[in-house]
Amino acid sequence: MGCGNFFFTLVITFSVALITYNIIISANAPLKQEFPGPSNPSSSSTSRGFISVDPIIKMPLDRSRTSAAKKRLFHTAVTSSDSVYNTWQCRIMYYWFKKFKDGPNSEMGGFTRILHSGKPDKFMDEIPTFVAKQLPAGLDQGYIVLNRPWAFVQWLQQADIKEDYILMSEPDHIIVKPIPNLSKDGLGAAFPFFYIEPKKYETILRKFFPEDKGPITNIDPIGNSPVIVGKESLKKIAPTWMNMSLAMKKDPEADKAFGWVLEMYAYAVASALHDVGNILYKDFMLQPPWDTEIGKKFIIHYTYGCDYDMKGKLTYGKIGEWRFDKRSYDSVWPPRNLPLPPPGVPESVVTLVKMVNEATANIPNWGS
Repeated sequence: MGCGNFFFTLVITFSVALITYNIIISANAPLKQEFPGPSNPSSSSTSRGFISVDPIIKMPLDRSRTSAAKKRLFHTAVTSSDSVYNTWQCRIMYYWFKKFKDGPNSEMGGFTRILHSGKPDKFMDEIPTFVAKQLPAGLDQGYIVLNRPWAFVQWLQQADIKEDYILMSEPDHIIVKPIPNLSKDGLGAAFPFFYIEPKKYETILRKFFPEDKGPITNIDPIGNSPVIVGKESLKKIAPTWMNMSLAMKKDPEADKAFGWVLEMYAYAVASALHDVGNILYKDFMLQPPWDTEIGKKFIIHYTYGCDYDMKGKLTYGKIGEWRFDKRSYDSVWPPRNLPLPPPGVPESVVTLVKMVNEATANIPNWGS
């Protein structure tokens, strides 16, 4: 047996042991459902951002005539800590989810905030929430994102999920129109990230993706979010994703190469190991300020800071006279009625601020 095969077998064996151990020590998590610029590498946010522009990847998908009888509902799941930073984002995200859930062509089903703090918070009645246990102390090695795959493993094992598909989303996503089920023919639907480059890191990835699993191009340039994937497929992928994340974090070469997006690579590899391919759907989301128009996009991902002078000129890398950056509110609630951008600022940024303002104006007890 080759070295790669031996490592993969070891990872899977460790996966079973770790999951079994954690299920034994974890009490049943409380469950409440309705049938949920650049990143600073030292930030505790689970979002990422990089300076560049994604390649255009088009896939022909016709979802314009979704009849009620043929709906393929998906459940939206958002992982979150109990920090102020994640919480205000989740409240805004859920507000817009409810606004578009029953819109034309929507195949949006239920919603769950997967809260990986290990304890309930005071927003359980506002947002359908599943409380997941955190990883044992020290296991994340300071990389808080490792709690995400472990939280998904618990949720998929313990929750009663009615839908056959899952949309994995994040707190800093705002839905801008009803979302149909973009997956097709057993493939997931995922947003392609320009900075996930399996070919570039083939030597490292072969430690985790043996050659007998096929070419390195079988690993899609994706993270786990946004992704729409079959529930049964995700139940298989999630434990491997969790243990692949832990294994990569413990590997000095992989940890150094992948950095803050390590868990994204782990999901991409886990998906490929289980032969779940993905439609690379560029119109899944937009990322202001680099994407300037809403167009056919379904989600605004506000991971980058938006800085402009009062003439509407982007001043990226320099704090603008007008700005919106989620990191300005890492420990405080954004105020209601944020000032709108000056004339000349792109539609995407104007829409983002207007949608934040509408949500905060209508969510009860905002800022409490």
